[in-house]
Amino acid sequence: MAKPLVALVGRPNVGKSTFFNKVTGKRLSIVQNRPGVTRDRLYADAEWCGKTFTLIDCGGLELKSQDEMWQHIFRQSEIAIETADVIVFMTDAKNGLTASDYDVADMLRRSQKPVVLCVNKWDNAKQEDLYEFYALGLGDPVGVSAELGKGLGDVLDEVCKHFPAIEDEEEEDTLKIAVVGKPNAGKSSITNRLLGYDRTIVSAIAGTTRDAIDTDFTLKGKKYTLIDTAGIRKKRSVEEDLEYYSVLRAFAAIRRADVCIAVVDASEGLTEQDVKICGYVHEQNKPCVIVMNKWDLIEKDTNTVNEFKKKVATDLAFMDYVETVFVSAKSGQRVEKIVDYCERANEHAHFRAPTGVLNDLISDAIRTSEPPSYQGRRLKIHYCVQAEVAPPTFVFFVNDGALLHFSYRRYLENCIRRAFDFTGTPIKLVFREREEEES
Repeated sequence: MAKPLVALVGRPNVGKSTFFNKVTGKRLSIVQNRPGVTRDRLYADAEWCGKTFTLIDCGGLELKSQDEMWQHIFRQSEIAIETADVIVFMTDAKNGLTASDYDVADMLRRSQKPVVLCVNKWDNAKQEDLYEFYALGLGDPVGVSAELGKGLGDVLDEVCKHFPAIEDEEEEDTLKIAVVGKPNAGKSSITNRLLGYDRTIVSAIAGTTRDAIDTDFTLKGKKYTLIDTAGIRKKRSVEEDLEYYSVLRAFAAIRRADVCIAVVDASEGLTEQDVKICGYVHEQNKPCVIVMNKWDLIEKDTNTVNEFKKKVATDLAFMDYVETVFVSAKSGQRVEKIVDYCERANEHAHFRAPTGVLNDLISDAIRTSEPPSYQGRRLKIHYCVQAEVAPPTFVFFVNDGALLHFSYRRYLENCIRRAFDFTGTPIKLVFREREEEES
């Protein structure tokens, strides 16, 4: 059976994200003293007294607001409530009961789900501060201070009472795919298309997604984890602390991903910022797929695709191994092919070349083009082995690494790529000096 789902809900600024980070032990949710920071649903596994569960952090609920963003947040919270096994309704001891608390309580009663009433910011621990919360009609309130870590165990004890009996399962490794790019390139739209439902908020407002959001899904019998990330803008354009941390989380998502999808707005073409984002993916040695989104907005003729591919090949010459897929998240055109490209890139990243074949290849390459020399001393390659995968890493044992020229390194990489299919993944060449044996 799957882990029980526990949703954290409540009005804005009651400390849900602080509670979420404390219980999960991970700083996945941004914490700032202002409403509307958490927008999408964040999931993280947690454990209490031997029982494991998945905690869901939701955005603050403003049920009567007509603002577009608050309505999006409400829909995300509504989905969390629908799927949750237990709901933790968080309120605020400092500000006391509000009209919004009564509205949320009414909504939770209609859900007919088990609800644990949590009163946060109960720093003074006075019992009389909890009395007014009985008016919500949701049972005994439990006082906590999420910031200080006090009383969290009492809440979790109540939560665990509502869990069904679960059996331990072995967790399968899933392919983690990070969706990265500039703001408004269509990352969340592509994520939702791949999942088949609205997992993340899609809006024309740049910067709507602020957290790196993980979602597990199954396609053609295979399991994947899709990571939708915040749009990465130029450094000089990042003014708020909030956006700064969102971008840091996007970079962290790239580092922990198995494959990255770099989403480009085809209507704008490949920009300088797109190149920088792809450069970071390349520096982290991650397999990558370039996704040209909004392809439906492009006026096309027989040469359009080739012109775009030439532009990619020129601007991304440092990662000429990537494949480009042209999609429309709006219509769904070719979106399903993205996962196939990711699978192929990941498969190539885990390919291991036979040592014998590899050294025959290097010997042929040396005969075709002699290694460089300097002041009468020539580079000598003794042998080569593939030491690692993901990325494929080839170690060359040589007499003097200082004799290696960049152009010859590139030549050897091209020879390896021609012999073995490493499409979609970077490869690393490492040169180590080894003393020549005396005859």
